[in-house]
Amino acid sequence: MKQVTRSTLARTKRMPPGRRRKETPAALRARARRIIARLERAYPGATCALQHRNALELLVATILSAQSTDARVNMVTPALFTKYRTAQDYASTDPKLFEEEIHSTGFFRNKTKSIIGMGLALVERHGGKVPDTMEQLVQLPGVGRKTANVVLGTWFGKNEGVVVDTHVQRLATLLALTREQDPVKIERDLMALVPRAKWTWLSHTLILHGRRVCIARRPKCEECVVSRWCPSSRV
Repeated sequence: MKQVTRSTLARTKRMPPGRRRKETPAALRARARRIIARLERAYPGATCALQHRNALELLVATILSAQSTDARVNMVTPALFTKYRTAQDYASTDPKLFEEEIHSTGFFRNKTKSIIGMGLALVERHGGKVPDTMEQLVQLPGVGRKTANVVLGTWFGKNEGVVVDTHVQRLATLLALTREQDPVKIERDLMALVPRAKWTWLSHTLILHGRRVCIARRPKCEECVVSRWCPSSRV
């Protein structure tokens, strides 16, 4: 029998999730519960990093955050939210001017089209108010399921799904909570593992943990509170 050395164990621990021995559904659920419990102790008040004071501001900020960072969006929105206070303000703004105002967030032409269209749709269909259902939100220009989940969970307190951004996708994969690559399928897997009441909190927490500890190019595994249950841990 081949002797199992310490180095062999270390290599096995770092083995990518796809090459590891398959985990039973029961074992996965048990491990997920431990991860959630530990993250809850570390990030009890995790919330959305996008600065906002109402549902409309959060909706606009979330649209702006696509292919950008929350920090960059938070630099742009104070002046934007001072000038644009209603859906009608966005609907009637000059596109060229708005492009200049949001230019630094990237993809400013597409975002301008989406936000102006969204403002117009809110005025025409919802009396200028942001709707509080998934069905109505995803019918707005520039609003997909991820953006709708942010608004519903963060502002309206409705856990309709899990926001799967790049941080959530990366951490869910590293933690081996999913084997999927498609965000919709990742969301489905996380929803099955995590109690519904924690869906919004989970998204905010994984994003925060990904920024502070599980950094893409330099993960701080030695500081990670869930490294014990993470198949990708380096410690």
